[in-house]
Amino acid sequence: MTQLPRFSAALLHPRHWLSWTGVAFLWLIVQLPYPVIYRLGCGIGRLALRLMKRRARIAYRNLELCFPQMSEGERHQLVVKNFESVGMGLMETGMAWFWSDRRMSRWYEVAGTGMTPVHTLQAQKRGVLLIGIHFLTLEIGARMFGMQAPGIGVYRPNDNPVIDWLQTWGRMRSNKSMIDRKDLKGMIRALKNGEVIWYAPDHDYGPQASVFAPLFAVDEAATTTGTWMLARMSKAAIVPFVPRRKPDGKGYELIMLEPEYDPPLDDADTTARWMNGIVEKCIMLAPEQYMWLHRRFKTRPEGVPSRY
Repeated sequence: MTQLPRFSAALLHPRHWLSWTGVAFLWLIVQLPYPVIYRLGCGIGRLALRLMKRRARIAYRNLELCFPQMSEGERHQLVVKNFESVGMGLMETGMAWFWSDRRMSRWYEVAGTGMTPVHTLQAQKRGVLLIGIHFLTLEIGARMFGMQAPGIGVYRPNDNPVIDWLQTWGRMRSNKSMIDRKDLKGMIRALKNGEVIWYAPDHDYGPQASVFAPLFAVDEAATTTGTWMLARMSKAAIVPFVPRRKPDGKGYELIMLEPEYDPPLDDADTTARWMNGIVEKCIMLAPEQYMWLHRRFKTRPEGVPSRY
């Protein structure tokens, strides 16, 4: 199992005081009433749209590639909403880490198929590969799901030791443990032991261990082979879910999609095509809340020009 960061006196060194100041400020903000947090988060997001010009260009380009039929006006409105969601994502990180279970429970509900299929799989000691793609509600979604069915999160260690420890501490509030995203053996072992593993197969992780598969209007999107390897070697069921923020500060829906008990695992290409279909379905449930700022299509076949 991945060696998780622990708190130590070294984290209190003066070189980390700026990080702790930011953490304290975030803690103070999320003590406010949720409707106020919602307005602040959206406002911060609109400011970020003005300041994060490179990321805004990436978001526009991703939408242009995925939805060529979308008008410029529609694309602009979606980017504005997307950046509002960026600001809320920061607020929701603090909420996920610092809110009590009682307060969290007041602001979300479980929708879709509900939690019964997951609880049944847990009772059967069958592993669950929980597909939680990169929505900007990622942190709060993991907290909400963990309150219903604690599992194991897959994460990338943070270069900042304060944030690395804090994100682990925050995520462990409603989950059993965390696994480094590079620890494939650890994930397979946990799935074989009947655990729930949170896994995100939707980003471009580079040419290694990837295949090219269609995603929306993009014919060749580099897609991880991790889903194929994990499901094939562990025999886990695949369960997608979407943590969707309701409009106008009304809270959240934890949307559980239909489980796949026998996913197509003939080869990595087949699984990637199938998985990208699920990713598309999830994104369309809340397109303005997806992480369009990521250069999702940066990896290209050898000799083919960059899309960015």
